[in-house]
Amino acid sequence: MLFNSLEFVIFLPIVFILYWTLPNKFRWTLLLIASYYFYLSWNVKYVVLILFTTAVSYSAGLLIEKAKTKKLKVIVLSCSIVLCLSVLFVFKYFNFFFDSVSKVLSLLSVRFHPVTLKLLLPVGISFYTFQTLSYIIDVFRGDVKAERHFGIYAAFVSFFPQLVAGPIERTANLLPQIKKEHQFNGEKTLFGMKLMLWGFFKKIVIADNISAYVDKVYGSVASYKGFSLVVATFLFAIQIYCDFSGYSDIARGSAGILDIDLMKNFHSPYFSTSIKEFWKRWHISLSTWFRDYIYIPLGGNRVKPIRRTFNLAVTFLLSGLWHGANWTFVIWGCVHGFAQIVENGLKIKTYKKNNFIWFLRVFIVFCLVTFAWVFFRAENISDAIYVIENSVIGISSPFKYLKDGFSNIGITIPILVYLIMLLLSPLAVIDYLGARADTDGIAVIDKGGKVMRWVFYITIGLLIVFFSQKGVAAEFVYFQF
Repeated sequence: MLFNSLEFVIFLPIVFILYWTLPNKFRWTLLLIASYYFYLSWNVKYVVLILFTTAVSYSAGLLIEKAKTKKLKVIVLSCSIVLCLSVLFVFKYFNFFFDSVSKVLSLLSVRFHPVTLKLLLPVGISFYTFQTLSYIIDVFRGDVKAERHFGIYAAFVSFFPQLVAGPIERTANLLPQIKKEHQFNGEKTLFGMKLMLWGFFKKIVIADNISAYVDKVYGSVASYKGFSLVVATFLFAIQIYCDFSGYSDIARGSAGILDIDLMKNFHSPYFSTSIKEFWKRWHISLSTWFRDYIYIPLGGNRVKPIRRTFNLAVTFLLSGLWHGANWTFVIWGCVHGFAQIVENGLKIKTYKKNNFIWFLRVFIVFCLVTFAWVFFRAENISDAIYVIENSVIGISSPFKYLKDGFSNIGITIPILVYLIMLLLSPLAVIDYLGARADTDGIAVIDKGGKVMRWVFYITIGLLIVFFSQKGVAAEFVYFQF
């Protein structure tokens, strides 16, 4: 079930009404049933995987708490992590691993025929696997108590707003909210609806519209040269941000109307003044997960510079691999890791003054991030290299370079004006306001005049309805991870 589908438009109000009608002691049951129905709508067979991961992590938490020795705790922790990651490996990385081994051996003139599994990638598997791993590790560390009630724990793992594409919630934040008694809050419900509206706007109006140009170019990169490749890459940077942050906004809004707070997953990332700051603003739940469970246990910043460099490299390599079973994602992660290593060497820090230097640094970081997106979007390394090598062809004739770049992918002057004025400008303004006020851009809009607020919400609401009628609901980009 897609957030941007008619089914969800019917599903969420039903859950909302039942949730606030039922006594509090039955609400976790409703959330569990609704969440599994939500997941079952994708593929009935794969519900076994989330049940298995839930059962393993639930049992591991109890066994760790009951274990009398540290050695036994470590054994339970290790076994449970291996079991959970094994499911993820088989369904996501098995073919990639054996194909990579085959290619390495072929370079050594060793014949090896890799085994290939014809399996669909279960939606959300990377997200709920990491959520259960953090639970097991937190119990092992003594940061949280093991949950005794299996049903409540299962509702925590499968909570439908964030099940498929996050945010990757921490036990200490979400689990107590599943259990506690909630009181209806009109203001919180209204803000949740506004957040959902903004998320739908980013997904349906912005991301889905510009994806046509991105797919056209990246679906056949060899057919394009020059500025067309730059435009497509720039548009992909906007598409993936609006697609993923749009999902996160809808997830937070959906949870908010149930009086449940999910962590903020994006905070105006394209207004960052360093790559390090970018990762404090982009996919925050994942970046903090790798920080807390990989980077810091490796030694973090408390070690010598060489070891710190190693820690960063490993963390970003794994981060890239988490995104997909393809070397393009690994390279994408390594580019970001290398950029942070360089920043550390040059002692580049976050810049907060709102002046020309701030805008210049924001522009430079955006260009670096957009360059890295080439590897993220390209189908393979050859395509990525082609895009990089051919992006500057024709630049010696600037006017023709720009004109042909737009016209070759079907962007006329009216379309360009429409893209800038209707799609990109509202996004840039609201993200800028959110970045400077250090809050949600929507929260800043809410502080404005009543007329301005409702003109804004009614306008984006009408645009959502208009663009929703132009075709079938498009999947979110991060469903493939």
